[in-house]
Amino acid sequence: MARPLPTAVSVAVLALSAGLLTASPAQAGTGTITGLAGKCLDVAGANSADGTPVQLYDCNGTNAQQWTVGADGTIRALGKCLDVTGDSTADGAKAQLWSCTGGANQKWTVTSAHDIVNPQANKCLDVTDDNSANGTRIQIWSCSGGANQKWTAPAAGGGTTPATPMAVAPYLYNGWGSPPDPTTITQATGVKWFTLAFVLSNGYCNPQWDGSRPLTGGADQRTVDTVRANGGDIIPSFGGYSGNKLESSCSSAGELAAAYQKVIDTYGLKAIDIDIEADAYSSATVQQRTVDALKSVKANNPGLKVYITQGTGQSGPDTSLIDRAASSGLSVDAWAIMPFDFGGAGQNMGNLTTRAAEGLKNALKNAYHYSDDQAYRDMGISSMNGITDNNETVTVNDFRTILAYAQTHHLARLTFWSANRDRPCTGGPADSCSGVSQSDWDYTRVFAGYTG
Repeated sequence: MARPLPTAVSVAVLALSAGLLTASPAQAGTGTITGLAGKCLDVAGANSADGTPVQLYDCNGTNAQQWTVGADGTIRALGKCLDVTGDSTADGAKAQLWSCTGGANQKWTVTSAHDIVNPQANKCLDVTDDNSANGTRIQIWSCSGGANQKWTAPAAGGGTTPATPMAVAPYLYNGWGSPPDPTTITQATGVKWFTLAFVLSNGYCNPQWDGSRPLTGGADQRTVDTVRANGGDIIPSFGGYSGNKLESSCSSAGELAAAYQKVIDTYGLKAIDIDIEADAYSSATVQQRTVDALKSVKANNPGLKVYITQGTGQSGPDTSLIDRAASSGLSVDAWAIMPFDFGGAGQNMGNLTTRAAEGLKNALKNAYHYSDDQAYRDMGISSMNGITDNNETVTVNDFRTILAYAQTHHLARLTFWSANRDRPCTGGPADSCSGVSQSDWDYTRVFAGYTG
């Protein structure tokens, strides 16, 4: 299957805040959680015993309906935690009150789409059978967007969105692949940021979308406007699998920096993504030109975050660009790998991803003399959803494995190629679907649970 995603190097720019599980919420909002028919999430009988059912009930102002949404991912009432019975991830597993343990079955993400998601299960808090009667049990169920899964909850730390909205930014490509409406994805998942591909050379050192579409006034500008109207932003990706690369077309680091700057100024960017591949990546001259250009861009744009993402083998990436950047004094905000195209079907891509990520950690420690914690926090993962070019299958469950790894180590970036592909196949154009059985936006919804 054709794809313009990097097999070698990409540079992205994002922001990340890291959160640690604590015994009690460091930042929290307290109040009612309202749902179906305007009724409240309620602890049955105001009973604080372990195992007490959580239900829907008329709002009455009692302590049984006062919930504290913490920045640590817990939702608490009566001194205990909202919990999925038996640590289950199955549809229909009931919600209950239980002593707080720090377990994954007690972690929740309140999204801007008004879902309350348990990331371990990738399931939504759900009113059983869409029944608004008092006493109806609350459960987890595959997220559907239905009214029985929509909740209005207190804000943790001043907002209802995940703690790291910029860290999760799926690739979105307007060139082909039946591009989806980002509003649809945001409403379904809460993800607001997108890595918009691809800015290329028009044959000279001049940036255009796909090397032919103008920066302003076209479909790409409309996408930018739509994403920003939804409260998010875009990360332009320079490069891709094919086409003329600015990194090769520009003859000097100064010219390349000016090309990057043109796009930064056009959109007032907080983030960029630079993707060099194939012959461009193998050229020491192009590598050094890119490193030097990025040093200039960072110096001239305080607050701009630079993430560098590159292809990888199963044991980690080639270290030439990492070593070159470190020796040249380029400090980037995160290095990410693309852990796919290892070759062949039947592999556990979640486990292979974490193995390759450990190799990246070691490379960063060696080049930058980081501690383990510093290296992890300077890392990212850019996966591929569904069937890859080498006929590997990256499943939704593999994304859950990647999410758990990222949560444990507080990675800086989680992305994938692509939002276009995050749909079941219906015979559409190339790269318009994942090639696996899924519901729309299943992969995005998993990464939407990332809290940093």
